[in-house]
Amino acid sequence: MRSRLGSGHSKQQPWLKGLSLRLGIGVVVLVICIISLFYSFGFTNSSYSVENIDVDKLWRTANSGGWRSSSAPRSDWPPPPAETSGYLRVRCNGGLNQQRSAICNAVVAARIMNATLVLPELDTNSFWRDESGFPGIYDVEHFIKTLRYDIHIVKSIPEVSSKGKTKKLKAHQIRPPRDAPLSWYTTFALEKMKQHGAIYLTPFSHRLAEEIDEPELQRLRCRVNYHALRFKPYIIEISREIVNRLRSQGHFMSIHLRFEMDMLAFAGCIDIFTPAEQKILIKYRKENFADKKLVYRERRLIGKCPLTPEEVGLILRSMGFDNSTRIYLASGELFGGGRFMKPFRALFPHLENHSTVGPEKLEENSHGLAGSAVDYMVCLLSDIFIPTYDGPSNFANNLMGHRLYYGFRTTITPDRKALAPIFMDREEGKGDRFEERVRKVMFSSGKFGGPHKRVHPESVYTNSWPECFCQVNAKNKKDKCPADNAVELLESRLHSEELDESDENRTANDSSAGLAEDSLI
Repeated sequence: MRSRLGSGHSKQQPWLKGLSLRLGIGVVVLVICIISLFYSFGFTNSSYSVENIDVDKLWRTANSGGWRSSSAPRSDWPPPPAETSGYLRVRCNGGLNQQRSAICNAVVAARIMNATLVLPELDTNSFWRDESGFPGIYDVEHFIKTLRYDIHIVKSIPEVSSKGKTKKLKAHQIRPPRDAPLSWYTTFALEKMKQHGAIYLTPFSHRLAEEIDEPELQRLRCRVNYHALRFKPYIIEISREIVNRLRSQGHFMSIHLRFEMDMLAFAGCIDIFTPAEQKILIKYRKENFADKKLVYRERRLIGKCPLTPEEVGLILRSMGFDNSTRIYLASGELFGGGRFMKPFRALFPHLENHSTVGPEKLEENSHGLAGSAVDYMVCLLSDIFIPTYDGPSNFANNLMGHRLYYGFRTTITPDRKALAPIFMDREEGKGDRFEERVRKVMFSSGKFGGPHKRVHPESVYTNSWPECFCQVNAKNKKDKCPADNAVELLESRLHSEELDESDENRTANDSSAGLAEDSLI
């Protein structure tokens, strides 16, 4: 029986092989058809979705995906010991937001070195013409109080007595390496601190690596940036007054228009200017930046040129925003005069800045740190924020990170590299499907300020997800939100340690007193 069945099976094999072959070919053809239909539908659907995007939805916050901001410690985080390794002074150079990042780095450095941080110094360069310093911009008491669980902070370096004279402790000056690793601070810098009692790190811009593989230290950066660094009450008051005026007629967007002399000279994008203006930019570049041959067309094609005001207007119109849109412009003095703003204003006439909508009391310091701080706050609170140049712009990068942390507020980031050939075609008379092409670029990412993985060149200041965010219903333990009473627990531990230290000091004092009495007997 077995052999007969085997024989019958053998005779049917060619027929089965043929059937299998025909079925296989049929399946392959079917799969190809399905794939073709899928791509055809995908392309059509993509075009349809871009054509029918509801820009009104952009006025709302982005989808959180169940995440919320949280920078409280999630592991053992002891309070700073009563006795520290010494004093840390830093001089934060650059503009307001470059200084802001430097302050965050200084707090992290003080934490890992167990140092007492002297209130950071803010560089008063010729551009800002502002000597108000940290106390003139930030709420000092709030800064110290917020970080009491993390480090010790003093307003000034203490005085020491030597040979009957009292003078301030002299800090040993060091120029730290750019993007220094944590190990540089815990070895070389710490050794110098213990040797001299105090060190002075200057300049202190970008002097600590941004990517550090310690989530608690990244969360410390967030605590400094988004909680401890609070502007002075008068800056917050002015900012809210401006926001209320702008919002009295509905939604408004803010745009960081980075079309100033320093950025244009740095980027090497000068061909669109007059010969006289080009000379000014070339001279500025030679005096302030490294000598390097830059070709305008090449720079533009790789997305290194800031968008012009007109290009920003064309992007907004292509996306579907109409000329009733209220726009707040955060920028310094635009290079090239009003001729570059004229086409933008023709497209969007409702343009404001802190000079046109702000109170008179701001005018006396509108070009200093206070003016930049007000711009920062208004952009933070706006319904939509658009950075036109997010390269080395600390203002735009910090704001994108702050808006993400502040509830996933909508941010629209133009892809200058993808947009460049579209604008260049238009300038050469090939403007067919211009708005459709712009829309496809602008709506391709679909993120608009929602949680997303940090990808170079983003930094922890641009995007602090996931370290400074958590999920209420987290699947992974590391993403779980800390206890609601996290601050109370830190406060309790700090108080407990202070009591222990007080008891130790009392015991030490009692012992000393006993020894003194013994010596008198």
